[in-house]
Amino acid sequence: MNRLTLTHLRKLKTNGEKITVLTVYDASFAHWLDQAGIEILLVGDSLGMVIQGHDSTLPVTMEQIIYHSQAVARGSQRALIVADLPFMSYATPAQALDNAARLLREGHAQVVKLEGGKWLLDTVKLLTDRGIPVCAHLGLLPQSVHQLGGYLIQGRSEAAADSLRQEALALQAAGASLLVLECVPSQLAADITAALTIPVIGIGAGPACDAQVLVLYDMLGLTPGKRPSFSKDFLQATGAGTIPNALQAFITAVKTGTFPGPEHSFN
Repeated sequence: MNRLTLTHLRKLKTNGEKITVLTVYDASFAHWLDQAGIEILLVGDSLGMVIQGHDSTLPVTMEQIIYHSQAVARGSQRALIVADLPFMSYATPAQALDNAARLLREGHAQVVKLEGGKWLLDTVKLLTDRGIPVCAHLGLLPQSVHQLGGYLIQGRSEAAADSLRQEALALQAAGASLLVLECVPSQLAADITAALTIPVIGIGAGPACDAQVLVLYDMLGLTPGKRPSFSKDFLQATGAGTIPNALQAFITAVKTGTFPGPEHSFN
């Protein structure tokens, strides 16, 4: 079975069909997400929090991301695999090129994801010029949590919103194939999604994005402590009863536009 491609995802955007994305870190969950029909499997550095028990994503290493990406690749056949470049693994374009190549060559990912705006434009161009697809990430940047002062909503002032709009367009022009928008006002996310030709993946960014992503452990109610307000426990809240049923409930909610609702979005 051939894996989905970026061309297929762009067609879904063009046709107005929503795209589903979940984080995943091992072969067993990768199998069930793949069987359910999730289009993108994200090997996220969120594993630092939900798998390793850290209070941020910062301790995650390249070796760990490669290890988990390998497991996800072995457990799946159809979905596109996107893997995070972890904290300080892409501080320079040359470093980014070396580590991104490792994720594709050793980790069997198809796309690498990195966080940041205008300072990454040269890096994105270098990677894409060398045949490495890139998923950009704007808004709340978990790897910059200390600089941001916490997990806060981004882009609420007009100046901040305009900056995000311009950075999104610039990252697309530099060659990014996908864009994650995290914790930004719904209308801003809608404006950016309409302005771009590449698929926009939202998390806490309202219903207008082309795709929706959640941390798998959040949407199954497995994460200890308080769940992010933009998330939903699809195992308990829908009465799904089983993990495959919860995955189908997530897919149906995203495809029909009922998730995220107003309670999972920001103004």
